[in-house]
Amino acid sequence: MPRLRFELGLVLATMLLFAAALVVNEWLFPQLEFVPGINWVYLPAGVRLLCTLLFAEAGAVGLLLVSWLVCFFHFFPNDPLRSFMGGILASAAPYLVYRLAQRHFGMAASLANLTPLRLLHLCLAYSIASPLLHHVWFAIQGQPDLARGFLVMFIGDLNGTLIVIYTMKALLFVASLRPRSGP
Repeated sequence: MPRLRFELGLVLATMLLFAAALVVNEWLFPQLEFVPGINWVYLPAGVRLLCTLLFAEAGAVGLLLVSWLVCFFHFFPNDPLRSFMGGILASAAPYLVYRLAQRHFGMAASLANLTPLRLLHLCLAYSIASPLLHHVWFAIQGQPDLARGFLVMFIGDLNGTLIVIYTMKALLFVASLRPRSGP
């Protein structure tokens, strides 16, 4: 039971972090929206990768739930199919990159062997995977102008991912410099 409670806490933390990143993104970068859900800078993309790397399946579940909430009630309230698929695609992309990293890099749950170069590779892989999955779905639905949308989503996801991931890395570095009290 304590393990389930812990996993549910990770799901909730993921949902809260994603929602906070979305609010901050819409506050800081409203003029950088290309179309609803596609921005030139998209901080929630970084939270997707971060939470999946840190929380694994619990992060993916949290992303699925919060993505559904955001899609159904904010971005596409009048398009239930797009909202349903949008949530699945938004959570599948970072999870697939996470699983690829485990397989290709032998990445352990502790992230101990996640070097700066590997982290950059993961940021790039995720920034391609997410727009690719979304735009394959858009193509199946017959949407026009896929190339521009893909390019903007790739740039926005990459910008947001790099900002979030390297901000967290800097914060962890600064925290490690603080003197520790004790014996």
